[in-house]
Formats: sequence, structure tokens, C-alpha cells
Amino acid sequence: MAPTPPTDAELNILIRARLAALGIDLDQLPPGTTTDPETGSPGRDSVLASLRSFLRGTVATLAAYQLPTPGAADPDTAKALSQQSVPILYPSNSTEWRKA
Repeated sequence: MAPTPPTDAELNILIRARLAALGIDLDQLPPGTTTDPETGSPGRDSVLASLRSFLRGTVATLAAYQLPTPGAADPDTAKALSQQSVPILYPSNSTEWRKA
């Protein structure tokens, strides 16, 4: 049986808890989806909708990634697969430290 996806309310609780652990309070944003005309801050509901979309899409895709398993019968394939890079959201951030 496949797990049931979380509801919007459950994701909101997760998002608020993770942000609170970092010291970010979403209640400081203006309520609703309209931006604050003075500061340009997005509305609280639009921020939560964007973060829910991120959690439902990107996080699940990265979590589902599995490195191919090399076959025991072909040592060349095993060697090639062992040299694969892991998936990184922003590869440019990790290229500088690998330069020799």
C-alpha cells in the first residue's frame, strides 16, 4: 500500500516548524496572497503555497533518486557506474572545491 501524500495543513505545520527552527516567523509577512505595497514582501499564503509546491515536487524527486547498481558480471560497467556524480541541486557550488 502506497503512503498517502500529506495534506496542505500537514505541510503547513512542517514548513512552519522547520522555519521556526531556523528563527523565521511567517507571521511577520502580510496575510493573504497580496504583496505588501511598502516592502514588496510576498503574502503569507503565497509563500506557504510556494513551499508546499517545492516539497511536493523537488524533495520527492531527489529522495527517489537511486544510483544505478553495477552488475557483478561486467567489471567495466561497475567501474563506470562507480564514477558517477551524485545529483546536486546547484552543481556550480561544488565545482570550485574539486579543482586541483
